[in-house]
Amino acid sequence: MPPTMDNPALLDRALPQSRFLARLIESRPEIGDDLRDNLQTPWTAQSMRAFLAAAAADEAALRPGLRRLRAQVMARIVARDLAGLADLAEVTETMTALAEAAVDHAAAVLSAVLIARHGAPRAATGEAQELIVVGMGKLGGRELNVSSDIDLIFVYPEDGETDGDGQRLSNFEFFARLGRQLIGALAEMTGDGQVFRVDMRLRPNGDSGPLVASFDMLENYFITQGREWERYAWIKARPLRGARGGDLAAVARPFIFRKYLDYGAINAMRELHAQIRREVARRDMANNIKLGPGGIREIEFIAQVFQLIRGGRDKALQIRPTLPVLALLAERGILTGAAVRELSVAYRFLRNLEHRLQYLDDAQTHTLPEKAEDHALIARGMGFAEYGALLEELDDHRANVSRHFEAVFADPNRKGHELAAVWQGCDGHENAQGAAQELARLGYGDAAGGAQRLAGIRGGNRYQQMPPGIRERFDALVPRLIEAAAEMPNPDATLARGLDLLEAISRRAAYLALLQQYPQALHKVAQLVSASSWAASYLTRHPVLLDELLDARLLEAAPDCAAFRAQLALDLDEHEPDTERQMDRMREAHHAQVFRLLTQDLAGLLPLEKLSDHLSELADIMLDLTLRLVWRKLAKRHRDTPKFAVIAYGKLGGKELGYASDLDIIFLFEDEASEAPELYARLATRLNTWISSTTAAGILFQTDLRLRPNGESGLLVSSVEAFRQYQLESAWVWEHQALTRARFSAGDADIGRQFEAIRIEVLRKPRDLAELKREVSAMRQKMADAHANKSALFDIKHDRGGLIDVEFIVQALVLGHAHAHAELTGNLGNLALLKIAAGLGLIPAGLAERVREAYRSYRTLQHSLRLNDAQYARVERGALEKEIGSVRELWRTVFGGE
Repeated sequence: MPPTMDNPALLDRALPQSRFLARLIESRPEIGDDLRDNLQTPWTAQSMRAFLAAAAADEAALRPGLRRLRAQVMARIVARDLAGLADLAEVTETMTALAEAAVDHAAAVLSAVLIARHGAPRAATGEAQELIVVGMGKLGGRELNVSSDIDLIFVYPEDGETDGDGQRLSNFEFFARLGRQLIGALAEMTGDGQVFRVDMRLRPNGDSGPLVASFDMLENYFITQGREWERYAWIKARPLRGARGGDLAAVARPFIFRKYLDYGAINAMRELHAQIRREVARRDMANNIKLGPGGIREIEFIAQVFQLIRGGRDKALQIRPTLPVLALLAERGILTGAAVRELSVAYRFLRNLEHRLQYLDDAQTHTLPEKAEDHALIARGMGFAEYGALLEELDDHRANVSRHFEAVFADPNRKGHELAAVWQGCDGHENAQGAAQELARLGYGDAAGGAQRLAGIRGGNRYQQMPPGIRERFDALVPRLIEAAAEMPNPDATLARGLDLLEAISRRAAYLALLQQYPQALHKVAQLVSASSWAASYLTRHPVLLDELLDARLLEAAPDCAAFRAQLALDLDEHEPDTERQMDRMREAHHAQVFRLLTQDLAGLLPLEKLSDHLSELADIMLDLTLRLVWRKLAKRHRDTPKFAVIAYGKLGGKELGYASDLDIIFLFEDEASEAPELYARLATRLNTWISSTTAAGILFQTDLRLRPNGESGLLVSSVEAFRQYQLESAWVWEHQALTRARFSAGDADIGRQFEAIRIEVLRKPRDLAELKREVSAMRQKMADAHANKSALFDIKHDRGGLIDVEFIVQALVLGHAHAHAELTGNLGNLALLKIAAGLGLIPAGLAERVREAYRSYRTLQHSLRLNDAQYARVERGALEKEIGSVRELWRTVFGGE
């Protein structure tokens, strides 16, 4: 559009493309004058409300005033759009603002009349009540099109009656009358036309239900009768007026959004779309750009199904407009960026085309025209030289939408499965022979045992009592699991573990739906449970983690602990002060991060040292966030930020944390306030309870607090000075051994620095080397006696020549020589400290390197055994003779003797 075009020229450009606009100006010349003066200025919500305040101030002026406003707003937005002055966002926002202003103003005027006649409606408590008008559909999403009807629902908070002196009405009757009058004011056809057609069919029980509902009525309906398609409809619900819209949202939200990941929504919306498709076919509506294949509705379904699935756990998805939802789906990796770009471009194209169809005659149509003259008008309005070019681009967009729709909603089970007969044939143990033969053909080693297990499930109470919908999903999954397990190197174990998982989640239709809808997720499950029985049990305990399998990027990406911490902190703040939900959210987030590390570990993408670093950093984050949350919840805290720190020992202290490791921690504070000891003791108790309690979402960590000064008989928290005094004057040698692997973990960093200074001071104390060796050797023997191994296997951790020997060797070297060599005080891990000791000439370099390799081998073997739930980390001694010999040799070098 040339910038020099004036309003008359722009209007001349727009008029030929809209018979509606031409007729409107012809019948109301003042509208043409308005456009010539004001076309460059869009209507705003404020200007619309000002117009109504002047032109529709009372009941008599209401209907004509509303219709005059509608005519002026419609004329200007149509002309601005066709002249190239307005984009899609302005068109839909202007129409939405018009509907909001009309509804709110009309309800206010009509309510005042009813109140004057009957008094104000009040609850039993005397609180004034107000009608809440809920906008649904495109009005709720602020996406209203130019010739749309408006979907409304009328709600009021509480029952009661009006407080008038004359005829009193129940609140229900008052708001029902107000609702009927509001519909008439908007939808009644007068000489000036109508404002909006009003559709009330989305209310509870539709046309057969009452016109208005109280909060209690609505909530009861949601609980007892609410259907899946109504959840879809209520996503876009938005209160247009009424002071207690927030309370209404609290009633509706649990109905719309589930706390869990609701993959059952895919089946429900697939069925709803199938009904629409059947209606489209029956009425020959293939050219309908809203309901037809590849149309606007399919884009909305794609956006909204993921809102239903994930919105309960991701509040950012509880928004209404379609395009922002699509953008969030790309941001979260739920849809690819390319898919969202294609869907967004198609949505804008289809919505603009929808408006040009409706500009022709102000008709609520979504069907392509049949007349050649209309073809030319629509093509020109869309910027095409001829109609054929428009259709070509339209077909491309619709094809893209259909492709993405099928990718989301295609039914992977529509063709059945070739192994379904194996599962169906297991109707009893005596009928399992055929299934066993097929399992043997597939490569199962214990085919008879597998068939018996299948028969046991099929004949068991749990399966027999499954609701039909859940049993149908279960029946679809078992043959696919049999097939996936057969592809693994250990099919029998994989099938057994996979069946354990399916049985565990069989009461949760959403998880079965996820695996049914996404066969790649089931295959990934088979790979995981094949590789690790611990992974299988972890997934069985936390089936919500199945959702993680859908995004390969998350499973393969390097952990970003800083981003994770920041996002989790925001989530926890959002749920304040709901302690129960915060505890669950922390557990869910931690489990998800651990699961991502686990998948990378099993795929060979993470070296063990890196894995331990990540798990340790993750534990630090959870401790720090918990500390801050718990402190914030203490009622009598005397400062905003606690002078308190968590100190890590053991595996966490040495950054060698495993998947199921306990946390060895102690608590320090540095605060002169008289109430500090009591407050920090309470803080430590609650922090420990927070992280070690089992909730519906599981547990964060088991903790061990016995390494604090004086152990179990000592105070739960110590001041920094008391800790220093204890370490220098009272601590046992084994406590100084533990200190070699201790570090600051969470809380006040300054206390962490003070702790590190004390740690170095203690480690660098000169010691009698011979006495040190005797005490460390005695402690080692005590541990060996406590974990006596009566088997013929070698215990990697506890037997002489194993991991604990290496750890004691390093600790003796640090305590014995750090006074002369400060570099030994670094909390660098056993491997690094062995190398440093060799570099200082304290131990032979070649032997140190062999022990370093032995230590790596031990840890890798131990990790592998634990991944498969071994009770003890024990192997054939002959497989590790060289490693055992190297460690024993270094022990003799450091301690002497055998």
